[in-house]
Amino acid sequence: MVAAPVAAPPVLGRIGFLAAWPALALYAVLRASGLIAFWLTADNLHRDFWQQLTRWDGGWYLAVISRGYDAAFALRPDGTPLPSNLAFFPLYPGLIWTFDHVLPGDATVAAITIAWVAGLAAAWGLFAIGTHLHNRRTGVLLAGVWAVIPHGIVESMGYTETLFTALCAWSLFAVLRRHWLIAGLLCSLAGLTRPTGAALVAAVGLAALVAVIRRQDSWRPWLGGVIAPLGFLAYVGWVGDRLGTLNGYFSVQKDTWNMYYDNGYYTLSTARTVLLGKSDLAIVMCTVVLVAAIALFFALSGDARAWPLAVFSLVIIAMVIFGHGYYHAKGRLLVPAFPLLLPIAIALAAARIRTVIAVLVTLAVVSASYGAYVLLFWTHSP
Repeated sequence: MVAAPVAAPPVLGRIGFLAAWPALALYAVLRASGLIAFWLTADNLHRDFWQQLTRWDGGWYLAVISRGYDAAFALRPDGTPLPSNLAFFPLYPGLIWTFDHVLPGDATVAAITIAWVAGLAAAWGLFAIGTHLHNRRTGVLLAGVWAVIPHGIVESMGYTETLFTALCAWSLFAVLRRHWLIAGLLCSLAGLTRPTGAALVAAVGLAALVAVIRRQDSWRPWLGGVIAPLGFLAYVGWVGDRLGTLNGYFSVQKDTWNMYYDNGYYTLSTARTVLLGKSDLAIVMCTVVLVAAIALFFALSGDARAWPLAVFSLVIIAMVIFGHGYYHAKGRLLVPAFPLLLPIAIALAAARIRTVIAVLVTLAVVSASYGAYVLLFWTHSP
């Protein structure tokens, strides 16, 4: 007698909370270890823990809450424009404003709470993708490794990295499951979060186009592909209307923040200083992260089933490398490119438990140490 095949568990059973809690717990423990190390270091230096977590970009988002968006460029005495808050997309400050009316404390509490909750949502999304493409162990480790990347401290700050990564992860998971409307909606929200939402638009749009060409899923990929860029286009269009010029957002980036695309000349010339031994630790670390990202992309691209993840990662890498300015922040800009960690998670999933523990502990020490350095000793944004 031939035994009946065992039915695969439903998708919600494989990625629901009862299945995902080890990934969420591992992520939370690893992030907490980095935060505790940072708190102890900050306390020893008599620096305010919470203030450090809302500096730099976090301060800009809080300023949007308190005084709204600029209506025009403010000028210095010499006539050059000051940095404008129009560079910062509206979803995160909008959420801060909303939850500030619900949570106790000030807007800082809301900003940190959203970032931490979004971090767990992102870890859950990473678990779902790793489990879908490979197995539950891979999903758990993908969430764990993301917690201890070199710029992991940013995942605990009042920044958009966790919110954006959560939206990207679940949108890409929806693409892998061919749930086109969900993918398009989440992509549109991601496009209201960061300019690198364009990378997700490219991945979701291309996947939807492939489905249309293959005549899959009826009208759904058409509609999902149309919805995907709406958030990004809406904010860019709103800034253009506010400033009275179609290229208003790009003018904000170039004229007030000195950020534009130069085909990688600035990135390569700055990276060259590392070879000459004339760079600070932040520059060295960002260079290492960039090189690692390129290598991991080639490892990721070997998995045919993960090609939408590879497209998303490639566009982010290209935007980071071709972008002029703020070299010290390029490692942080790669934080949402979580699919690049999938080859590492796959390798760890096949390793012995003691190897996994040794790798995660080592990465946690490096991440915590660099996080303390970049917030307490480095003089620019992380």
